Amino acid sequence: MKKMEGATVKHAHRFIVKRWKNAREVRHHIAIWILAIGLVIGASGLQIFWYQQSYRQTAYAVGGTYAEGVLGPLDTLNPIFARSSAEESASNLIFSRILSYDKTGNLNYDLAESFTVSEDEKTYTVKLRSDAKWHDGVYVSASDVVFTVGLLQDVATRATISGWNDIEVEEVDDKTVTFTLPSVYAPFPHALTYLPILPEHILRDVSAASLRESEFSKAPIGSGPFKIRFIQELDGQLDRQIVHLAKNEDYYRGAPKLDRFQLHVYDSTESLVRGLNTSEINAATDMTITDTREVNAGRYNIDARPVASGVYTLFNTDKGVLSDSKVRRALQVGTDTQALRDAVGEGLPELDLPFLREQVTGDLPDAPDYDQDRAEELLDDAGWRLDGQTRKKDGTVLKISLVTTRNNDLEKVLDELTQQWRALGVSVTTNIIDPTDPSQNVVQNILQPRNYDALLYRLTIGGDPDVYAYWHSSQASRGLNFANYSSSLADEALTSARSVTDKSLRDAKYVTFARQWLNDAPAIGIYQATSQYAYTDAVHATDADKRYVNATDRYSDILYWTVGSTIVHQTP
Repeated sequence: MKKMEGATVKHAHRFIVKRWKNAREVRHHIAIWILAIGLVIGASGLQIFWYQQSYRQTAYAVGGTYAEGVLGPLDTLNPIFARSSAEESASNLIFSRILSYDKTGNLNYDLAESFTVSEDEKTYTVKLRSDAKWHDGVYVSASDVVFTVGLLQDVATRATISGWNDIEVEEVDDKTVTFTLPSVYAPFPHALTYLPILPEHILRDVSAASLRESEFSKAPIGSGPFKIRFIQELDGQLDRQIVHLAKNEDYYRGAPKLDRFQLHVYDSTESLVRGLNTSEINAATDMTITDTREVNAGRYNIDARPVASGVYTLFNTDKGVLSDSKVRRALQVGTDTQALRDAVGEGLPELDLPFLREQVTGDLPDAPDYDQDRAEELLDDAGWRLDGQTRKKDGTVLKISLVTTRNNDLEKVLDELTQQWRALGVSVTTNIIDPTDPSQNVVQNILQPRNYDALLYRLTIGGDPDVYAYWHSSQASRGLNFANYSSSLADEALTSARSVTDKSLRDAKYVTFARQWLNDAPAIGIYQATSQYAYTDAVHATDADKRYVNATDRYSDILYWTVGSTIVHQTP
């Protein structure tokens, strides 16, 4: 070993150290060769990279878990009892409907394969898909549809879905069912999107009165794209539950790309935003525009889509100062609705009619332009004259109680609206009520007794312009006609519009109704509501072409939702 060491040192000294000075004489040649070798190696690497890119590309990953935040409470997974956003979201993921809205906002088949309408337009015959199965493998049948409607018609069920009592449902054969209406009702196909079908073979022995508290409401069997795994209650965090869902491999429209779906249920928007900012979830909905400003903009994108709902100031037309149409028209022209929208956020869609403009074709009227001077003239003509900072008539102050529900966006509108009306000389008192607070009992204490002069409220319009429930006089006092609006001309137009299926005739009726509505001024349209959705860059669940009727229509293309990306090889 010593001899080898000595020989090595000797040779190194002789052939390297002593000759190193000679390298300076050929340094240019050495540099050229090193550069040439580097170029060859670099070109080879670049060629390999280009070649790989020619048959590889980035694609959305298949599989994985999607975690979405929604607002609760979550008291049931039975869709006929759904009230909250969390319950509606779970319902749409687990259960199927006969019809549904597609990603363009139009009606499309779901469980139905086809449907026909009788000559008298009262009977709808629905043919069900032959490949639709329940999560336990049993095929969906016409008897399931008949059974579900029967539950809705039974008062002992206490379902949240109403309007089915006068409809006769009959099983023609295993895959065919008929719906017979007492009279022509043009929007009926839209009603089929709100009818979740329940499995008769599982629930036939459960009484209607005990259905809500049954085990099915905690671990249901549906026929939708996802099936229940379990519900997780987080210890020490009473504000959150997690509904764990797995994809339905046998779903009749194809299995979803996601393996699992988690619904994280929060009790407030504050905790929902906190869940986003702490990365508990991939995405979240049920936030107001104001709430989204608290979301980490560097981590999440915000997608805002208009839905078929509107925010209105509803006037109580049968008592108090607002029973005078002159006062209502004065407030109508004296309210700067653009300023109200700006108070919430930029780009809010305008809404000045009792339905969406795109729902009706024809010579639709426009709401009167904002004109404060004109508003003051109308109030003067009505006998309400300025006395200092407020208006009085026969010694009585023009006073309006303005009520709204707890919501960050509505509260901003409330503040701006109050300032505008006070500038007209109106004495305004405000009240913000919390629908989630049982002690306030909003329905019994505020809405049913019409305990307000004006109500700032959101109305769900839906996929059809039929707004009979909100503006027909038969729905006043105890129904959803919160303005207690009554007009014989409006009543006739609303009644006849829903009793004909010809779109041109329906549109003509709705144009007539809109003109009368604006003239009577039972409300002021402020803006079309939007659904805010926050999501990370890794989430692929939205696209620019989507249109919503309801917020849950975000699931219309749930089969193609993915999380993350992957490298795939192209096939020839």
